[in-house]
Amino acid sequence: MVKRREAGIMGTSIFTCLFIILLTGGSPAGCADDRGSASHGMAGSAKKPVLLNNTEDVKAFISGAEVAVIGFFQELESPEASEFRLAAGLIPEVPFGLSTSPAARSQYDAPASTLALFRRADDDRRDLDITDGKEVNAEKMIRFIRMNELRLVTEYNPVTAIGLLHSSVQFHLLLITDKRSPEHPERMRRFREAAELFQGKILFVLVDSNVKGNERVVSFFKLKKSQLPALAIFHTPDEERDVLPLDEVSIEHVQDFCNVFLQRKQKKEDEPDEPEEKAVNEEL
Repeated sequence: MVKRREAGIMGTSIFTCLFIILLTGGSPAGCADDRGSASHGMAGSAKKPVLLNNTEDVKAFISGAEVAVIGFFQELESPEASEFRLAAGLIPEVPFGLSTSPAARSQYDAPASTLALFRRADDDRRDLDITDGKEVNAEKMIRFIRMNELRLVTEYNPVTAIGLLHSSVQFHLLLITDKRSPEHPERMRRFREAAELFQGKILFVLVDSNVKGNERVVSFFKLKKSQLPALAIFHTPDEERDVLPLDEVSIEHVQDFCNVFLQRKQKKEDEPDEPEEKAVNEEL
């Protein structure tokens, strides 16, 4: 079963710093509105959620997408379900499913009137209680989804930074590059392929160096625009990081860079026992 997680903040300072850097250049609420808001008049052409009749339907729906949103309800025509349908129509690129199956709710430990977001990037889940009376409408659902829709490659902005901050995955790899570059589509294709190799171990993040607010992220890693594109990796608990300017973004470069960093971290974790053993031997 996919892990279920409520809201929680990792006690890390480096990503909090980056998070604050982003927030100084934009508001999470504002960004959510930019991407997800639309007039309720669009409801007539809204995409309908897929009806999931049983546990197998739910399982297949989750496994078929990088990010999947499922509304677990007791009744199809409840006010909360109506708001859920409206949210589904306003985020057409995110697959929405709807289930009233008691067996599915039990299997996925989902109380009735729950919005559950499942994501492949870190094999994680986020839940939003949308019980009637909590004043949770389509707009709030959309904001919740935008904050938590981490993907194999997540583009960095004030809203997705929240989801990255809350993830249990402690390694983050940033590709800092100009999205306007004619080479960008091919760079992203390779970066995404590399991301699949480290799924659940490292979060892959795209930082567009052409965005004004992201200039501070570039300088945070002591990079100059002349050194881009570049990879920047860091381990959130101890703030250890490494940077690699690239002439070419290849799967091999990304893979080697990540493996060297992971191996170095593993070696450091294994080292603390050695001084202890040495001290014991000296005493003897």
